[in-house]
Amino acid sequence: MQQTVTKMEKCEAKSQVNILEVRNLKKYFPIKSGILQKTTGHIKAVDGINLEVKRGETLGIVGESGCGKSTMGRTLIRLYEPTEGEIIFNGNDITHLSESQLRKLMRKQMQMIFQDPFASLNPRKTLGKILHEPLKTHQLYADNYERSERVAELLETVGLNRSFTNRYPHEFSGGQRQRIGIARALALQPELIIADEAVSALDVSIQAQIINLMEDLQEEFNLTYIFISHDLSVVRHIASRVGVMYLGNLVELANKEDIYIEPLHPYTKALLSAVPMIRKKDLSKRERIVLRGDLPSPSNPPSGCVFHTRCPAKMDICREVIPTFKDCGSSHFVACHLYE
Repeated sequence: MQQTVTKMEKCEAKSQVNILEVRNLKKYFPIKSGILQKTTGHIKAVDGINLEVKRGETLGIVGESGCGKSTMGRTLIRLYEPTEGEIIFNGNDITHLSESQLRKLMRKQMQMIFQDPFASLNPRKTLGKILHEPLKTHQLYADNYERSERVAELLETVGLNRSFTNRYPHEFSGGQRQRIGIARALALQPELIIADEAVSALDVSIQAQIINLMEDLQEEFNLTYIFISHDLSVVRHIASRVGVMYLGNLVELANKEDIYIEPLHPYTKALLSAVPMIRKKDLSKRERIVLRGDLPSPSNPPSGCVFHTRCPAKMDICREVIPTFKDCGSSHFVACHLYE
């Protein structure tokens, strides 16, 4: 008797396939000084990230400002050249590909939604021309008529009127501009979208609309998201797994419920203790943790564990030895000597 495969089983099987693998990714920015602009040091914005992104999931990346979240996102999509490491997309190493090779191999499959929906849109171009551009650049569709139909279809997909094509970005509200950014990201029918603080510049009510839109689009087009945000409440709503970054390093990575209910790393616990909780099961074990001291400079990070200068649970080994990013069970990864 032939077995039938349910829709849920198909989704579970597909979710086990990695669409993106990141190995020891580093991005250093040179510090130059003097008349000759000699390099005197480096800002270690991303300093050895390892992670896997499964097809069809939403991976949330959280952390305080300056931890390297946005830099990591832009490096993954090769808007920044990586200093070291490997970026494997759909089984292909894209780390050192030229721009022409990138355009041919992955530019259509990997897109980005930027934080500022106004700054990311050309103010001198109409909405129609903005959405025409990627289609024309990648030589999609036979002529301008077909491209115009595709543009109209994109606008309707993100909840905008197709008659808006002759308007300029300044004629739209913040929420509408972000919908335009989403439409532009969808234009090439990508598989992976990196959303860099995609809702942080919007009002709370508009944030909810954009998040719901992104979830609907993910289901309709089988999209994979990397959702970068400093807002842990938003990430909890949209993400299936969550990674926590501190000073260019990934310190914890796990399923959403494991992170929010039973965090392991002291930094994750401190972050979550500052988030207002409504559900009683969240309040039962939650105490406010106040971190002492300032965030160290990424140009001169601490030795050993980068968090030891502010960690309430630090030990002597933390000052000297870099902790291993290890699986503590159930794919809950943490970089902390408390679990070694």
